[in-house]
Amino acid sequence: MRTPRLRAQPRGTICQTPSPPPAPLDQMAAFRSGLLVLTTPLASLAPRLAPILTSAAGLVNDTLYVHLQPGMSLEGPAQPQSTPVQATFEVLDFITHLYAGADVHRHLDVRILLTNIRTKSTFLPLLPTSVQNLSHPPEVVLTDFQTLDGSQYNPVKEQLVRYATSCYSCCPRLASVLLYPDYGTGEVPVEPLDVPLPSTIRPASPVARSPKQPVRGYYRGAVGGTFDRLHNAHKVLLSISLFFWAPSPGKLLPELLQPYTERVEHLSEFLVDVKPSLTFDVIPLLDPYGPAGSDPSLEFLVVSEETYRGGMAVNRFRLENDLEELALYQIQLLKDLGHMENEEDKVSSSSFRQRMLGNLLQPPYERPDLPRSLYVIGLTGISGSGKSSIAQRLKGLGAFIIDSDHLGHRAYAPGGPAYQPVVEAFGTDILHKDGTINRKVLGSRVFGNKKQLKILTDIMWPIIAKLAREEMDRAVTEGKHVCVIDAAMLLEAGWQNLVHEVWTVVIPETEAVRRIVERDGLSDAAAQSRLQSQMSGQQLVEQSHVVLSTLWEPHITQRQVEKAWALLQKRLPKTHQALN
Repeated sequence: MRTPRLRAQPRGTICQTPSPPPAPLDQMAAFRSGLLVLTTPLASLAPRLAPILTSAAGLVNDTLYVHLQPGMSLEGPAQPQSTPVQATFEVLDFITHLYAGADVHRHLDVRILLTNIRTKSTFLPLLPTSVQNLSHPPEVVLTDFQTLDGSQYNPVKEQLVRYATSCYSCCPRLASVLLYPDYGTGEVPVEPLDVPLPSTIRPASPVARSPKQPVRGYYRGAVGGTFDRLHNAHKVLLSISLFFWAPSPGKLLPELLQPYTERVEHLSEFLVDVKPSLTFDVIPLLDPYGPAGSDPSLEFLVVSEETYRGGMAVNRFRLENDLEELALYQIQLLKDLGHMENEEDKVSSSSFRQRMLGNLLQPPYERPDLPRSLYVIGLTGISGSGKSSIAQRLKGLGAFIIDSDHLGHRAYAPGGPAYQPVVEAFGTDILHKDGTINRKVLGSRVFGNKKQLKILTDIMWPIIAKLAREEMDRAVTEGKHVCVIDAAMLLEAGWQNLVHEVWTVVIPETEAVRRIVERDGLSDAAAQSRLQSQMSGQQLVEQSHVVLSTLWEPHITQRQVEKAWALLQKRLPKTHQALN
């Protein structure tokens, strides 16, 4: 929005191709489900909310999802991206205000989506590939964003549709509407109001709070209610509770954790240096409390700001077990003044592990049998890791890409080097009517059967390796100096003898499952089963020279790849250096 103030505007129409003559919104057929994208800053949005909801209720009959993205513009060539919204008390108050206002539209099941609203402890970039499945896929997307002339401007609506479908699963023929609610004869100021919304939530203890104060996230909590005939008051209670919940993050990039023995060695060396007279034991933690919860001889416990609540829990546990409380000392976290946008603002091991991405972790292999002018990278990763997207980024930097899946397709084709051996091994019932190999039937034959799988891989892997070497010769002919073999089974197949370096793409297994489910339409169990049939990310990293991750936004992935590429150029022999 760019107008200085809003007045009553002509009501919009739904634009389809070819477009019928415009019709008033109140004459349109209602949709069963819709998505309302709110782009106005919250302080300015509150007084407009009732007319906006009334307009939306005239178009949607059953389920109205609401997505908050304050300050987003739908104008301009750049595709708008979903960005995290800081969970503050202002946002909590607004959500309560919205549900209260929606209560007059009893036919509507309003659901405010919280995916992009983050508490301070989980304020990480949104994953770019995350498209949230909704129980009732929206048939129409609505927005309060308005054009200068008050029209249903097609490019803006196209941006709106692209934005909605990048965030949520929507119906294939998604309609779009720019809402121009009737605000009455008065003018509604665009500038944020100085008067905040009435406070609807406050801590039980007398703690000062302000509208812009971030909401703290907790890992475990509880909420109570009968939840009979779920209504808007229930939704407020549940939404506020969900605001305070933050998923336990675990360790970021656990594949890059130093081995336990190495950590103990470094820790012991430091302690002996700084305090030679110290007597100490290094004990692995096997339960949430560790020795601090059970050792009666201990007298104090030192914790950080992050682990202070854990220290309190240790003392409660000790009291429950008739042990004396420990004297608890809390130290402040050290600020990391040089942290990057995807890193924590404190000095942390997680940030150190992130900075290892793209670095060379062990010396490359000597491969005198490979073409002298070609340096070969083996790119691998678990299913769903995003290795193929990494391959395309490397291609953009000048690498020659060999896709092992494409080589497999070539090998399976009639007349291909694997066709006859596979048909002889598994029978003609694996063939389509046109004589081509039905890979789904073949896959079902070998899945879960180690003997049959070994028969297939003993045929396929040597053939694909031979085809890869032929592709390397083609890369040399084309004047390429760096070649990347994109292969999920690189290490299982023993193809590391074809490469100078192994590059592995890692993501958490839970994220891999989510991506596989969304990409391939599998169940969670089937996705898990696929991952279990592969080497784990940890096993891959142990044999890798470079590690990358697609866990963050695309530009962060690109920055990793460019860093890895630049470091590669520095260590390449002059005969291999690629032209950038």
